[in-house]
Amino acid sequence: MTAGQRIRGLMVCGMALAALAACGNRSQPAIEISAQSAQQIYLAGEAELAANRPDRAAELFTEIERLYPYSEWAKRGLIMAAFAYHLDRDYEQSRAAAQRFIDFYPADADAAYAQYLLALSYYDQINLVGRDQGLTYQALQALRAVVERYPDSEYATTAMMKFDLAFDHLAGKEMEIGRYYLKRGHYSAAINRFRVVVEDFQTTSHTPEALHRLVESYVALGLFDEAQTAAAILGYNYRGSPFYAESYELLRGVELVPDVVGDSWLSSVYRRTIRGEWL
Repeated sequence: MTAGQRIRGLMVCGMALAALAACGNRSQPAIEISAQSAQQIYLAGEAELAANRPDRAAELFTEIERLYPYSEWAKRGLIMAAFAYHLDRDYEQSRAAAQRFIDFYPADADAAYAQYLLALSYYDQINLVGRDQGLTYQALQALRAVVERYPDSEYATTAMMKFDLAFDHLAGKEMEIGRYYLKRGHYSAAINRFRVVVEDFQTTSHTPEALHRLVESYVALGLFDEAQTAAAILGYNYRGSPFYAESYELLRGVELVPDVVGDSWLSSVYRRTIRGEWL
């Protein structure tokens, strides 16, 4: 049984385990942990998890590794410690435990779950677009490792979904900064941000708006060739988008229409789009 299966089992029978643990605590005196077997400590850790005390559970699972190193129970305790630390939102400790498991037991059936927990230790801290993006990049790398190293595991599909969300998150950060510059009339700085979205994050949900904001920025600068080309790309890929309608009306206001004009970086993007190499 893998760690993921054991954890799901814990969630199902958690209340029963907690009740049994409580009964045991009332009827028996506490035993010094060093006098307990690895299995006893492990079961005590599971009981703490079931009682919603993940911090205590993590301590117990870690003790197995200290008292009974290289044992089968130490291996099982290590992956459970990673899970318990994550449940307690102690992401640094969770990541450390998961990495130790991967280092010590790379061929184990639970290695995929350890890699997934490691990725989650970064991913679950991505909660605001305005946050520093270092964690997002680390989450992307770790999630990709799940998919590439364990493509047949039960975690690969979920990891890919979270990878897409994290990727979209990075594009959202670029858009946020670009809109900030655009509103303040810093058009060149805004263009640089929107260009990153169009070139590096073209598969995300932010691409239509990025193209529209490029139209706005280029029109404001009087660079009409680039504005027309950005609108042409927008129309080719997202004709039904409200952003295309806005770009079209903006160009009409200066007596222009979407069209590929000149030989800018946008013209190159458009040619790749026609050949099916982009989007």
